Amino acid sequence: MTERAAKRCLLVFPEFTAASFWNYRAACELMGARYPAAPLGLITVAALLPESWECRLVDCNVDRLRDGDIEWADIVFVGGMISQQRSSVSLIAKLKARGKIVVVGGADATASPHLYDAADSLVLGEAEVTLPRWLADYEAGCAAHLYPASEERAEMRNSPIPRFDLLDFGRYLHVGVQYTRGCPFNCEFCDIIELFGRVPRPKEPEQLIAELDALYALGYRGHVDFVDDNFIGKKKEAKRLLPLLREWQEAHGWPFEFSTEASINLADDDELLRLMQGAGFFAVFVGVETPDLDTLVSAQKRQNTRRSLADSLRKIYAHGMFVNSGYIIGFDTDPPDISQRMLQLIETSDVPVNMVGLLFALPGTQLTRRLRREGRLGAGFDVAPDGSGDQCSAGLNFQTRRPRAEILRHYRRVLAESYSPKAYLGRVLRVGAAMNCSGKRLALPWRTRVRELRGFARLVWQMGFCAPYWPRFWLTLTGLLWRNPRSVRYSVALMALYLHLGEFARDLVRRLDAEISLSELRELPEAVAAAASPA
Repeated sequence: MTERAAKRCLLVFPEFTAASFWNYRAACELMGARYPAAPLGLITVAALLPESWECRLVDCNVDRLRDGDIEWADIVFVGGMISQQRSSVSLIAKLKARGKIVVVGGADATASPHLYDAADSLVLGEAEVTLPRWLADYEAGCAAHLYPASEERAEMRNSPIPRFDLLDFGRYLHVGVQYTRGCPFNCEFCDIIELFGRVPRPKEPEQLIAELDALYALGYRGHVDFVDDNFIGKKKEAKRLLPLLREWQEAHGWPFEFSTEASINLADDDELLRLMQGAGFFAVFVGVETPDLDTLVSAQKRQNTRRSLADSLRKIYAHGMFVNSGYIIGFDTDPPDISQRMLQLIETSDVPVNMVGLLFALPGTQLTRRLRREGRLGAGFDVAPDGSGDQCSAGLNFQTRRPRAEILRHYRRVLAESYSPKAYLGRVLRVGAAMNCSGKRLALPWRTRVRELRGFARLVWQMGFCAPYWPRFWLTLTGLLWRNPRSVRYSVALMALYLHLGEFARDLVRRLDAEISLSELRELPEAVAAAASPA
């Protein structure tokens, strides 16, 4: 490309076009927000661009891309994940038709660059590594089409403070920061270790504190999510940061509360649990995946073995942090009673929010490489069906060894039973009663408290008067007030999530009914042929 160096850069975050467990639409509406999370990746890219460039962000999940934005821009950056794939490809075509220079990056482009060839430049891998190379070539008038991901890993100590000033905080439930990249474990189905490696790389604690300073100075208060692939991937580094986090919180009057993702061995470290609780962490996502030991070993998730999964999860929320769990159905080694065992674990762990999905062969993973060797991947497996790469509804993108209808019936059962109002609100009551909230110190400004009170009023109206399960709602709320009033704020948030999770699960069950019938029809001739063949 020989175009002049850009001065006006438009960063576009594509829409997540399909419904998902993760987008919490109804909870967003309660709080007057439009989407749960702000696009941390793109505002980090913006911070890597020359200071002389003028940047503008359009998040298509909270706003629409206007003609004026496109006309304003000299160059457009687009980046996203597989669940944004269809939106991303459509955006590129639209922008190219308007004569714009388009640069694409992000996880999906890195994993499947052939799907994004229409862009002028593909800047893949970690932006801290490849974007400076593209910038040098672009400003010299010789930018190439492809800047592939390399073996070189980003030095996180050189990663800049994200451009939080580009965000409209009121449109999100929370904003994100990142302390480390990478995960030390080796789960077969996970793409994190392929994208970021198995050696967690931290920032300096002072860098993270500077990011909190930036958020604080911009007036943000409330929920901050550590988007680390595994916050405790290097426990020593987490323990370096956490005391400083607590000191910062105390010095600033406790303006933030934190959430993150961690492996289940967090429950093995009492000191780490106390430090996280003391710094203001209130929620942790944990990948449980399956209660079956053989499947955990086969999927190389050995950190979940040699323990009671339910006891480990309960130990985390006994330290004032509620847990969101992830489960997967569709492994070759799933036992015949997998749905029963999974439901039993969900109930005995008392975790309300369980993201149950179908196994998905993500591009570039060990799972995908194995399935390809076995001849079980079809062409286009990496093209997101119906615009969705969400494993909740688009999993099993490979040839299964067990009848597909059988797998889907297990999945349907777990969804239907775990997200019934009685089961879900029962878990909310039990976890709310058990959570140790004695150390909670979050101090919110009046405008944020007003926002939360309005959200609570909407919740009471929708669940306490309009929903068919309204008696269960009142039993749960009054039970929480009686048994552990300190947990009510967090338990109410879990109830608010049900407005989305419950409806999404019911819709998904209806779609599964149709898909199971179709799968049974497709598999019938094979079953007849197998029965007719000689022994």
